[in-house]
Formats: sequence, C-alpha cells, structure tokens
Amino acid sequence: MKDLVRQKLSIHVEIMDLLNKQIEKEAHSSSAYLAMASWCDHNALTNSAKFFYDQSLEEREHMLKIFKFINDNGGTAYSPEVQGIVHDYNSLQEIFEVALDQEITITKSIHNIVYKCRKVQDLNTENFLLWFVTEQAEEEQTMRRALELFDLMGTEGLALKFIDERIPQIRE
Repeated sequence: MKDLVRQKLSIHVEIMDLLNKQIEKEAHSSSAYLAMASWCDHNALTNSAKFFYDQSLEEREHMLKIFKFINDNGGTAYSPEVQGIVHDYNSLQEIFEVALDQEITITKSIHNIVYKCRKVQDLNTENFLLWFVTEQAEEEQTMRRALELFDLMGTEGLALKFIDERIPQIRE
C-alpha cells in the first residue's frame, strides 16, 4: 500500500525524505532561538531577547511552510522531535556566533536539497525552495551584521547595552 501511495506523489520520494529532515532542522533552530531569547531575557538584553523570540517564530514558520508543502504534494510530513538544545551561553556575542553557524548549516542543507531536486528533475520542489535560498542569504547577513557590532564596539560594559539597543536595526 505504501508503494502505491508513493507512486501518486508529485514530489520525488528522496526529496520528501530530505524535506522531512529539513523540518527537523527548522524545528531545532526555532527551539535554539527560543533558548537564546530566554538567556537574553535573563541578562536584561531586552532587544536581543525580542530579536531571538522573533527568530524562533520565523524558523517555526519555515518549518510549517515545508510541512504543508510536503502534504500538499501528496507526501507525508512528520512532526519532529527536538533534542540537544543549548541553554547556557557565556555572552551575547557567543549567541550570535552560534546563530550564524546555525544559519550557515541551514543554508547548506537547503542548497543540498536544491541540488538533489535538479538531479532528480523535481522542478516543483526546486521552485518552492528558491524562496528559502534567498531567505537564508538574508538570515546569514543579519547575523553577520550583529557580529560586526561586537567588532566595532567591544563586548564589555556599556558596549553591550549599546549593541542591544542597535539589534532592532540589523534587519534594515
């Protein structure tokens, strides 16, 4: 029965499996950003906390977008389990470094799925993923802009407060 259902997919089965793995990555990112937001809240970095709460929500929206795409194309999307979330950080700079690494990992994963789509000629999914390619470039740029603030201002005392005040502008 399973083989019969898979034959009716408009999404290539290998791509569906990769997209389900991507759902896991997006869910992990969402949870990681939530933990980062909590750390910022506990350290009186209000703007940074809001930034990471928003990032968490955005990653969840990405996850749901992929989830719905799989189901809309005859596949089966799976709700992910999330494990291995870090809650302790040494600094706001460390958080943004981890966030950048996380975004780079997501970007590479999206690119790999696009390359696989090309190989198996799944044009519908490739077209769907092109939005994510652009989105990931923006996400990486945002994290790099935040890290530039630490390079310019430092990481101690008032510099940290000034950085927190500028976090809302890094997306502009």
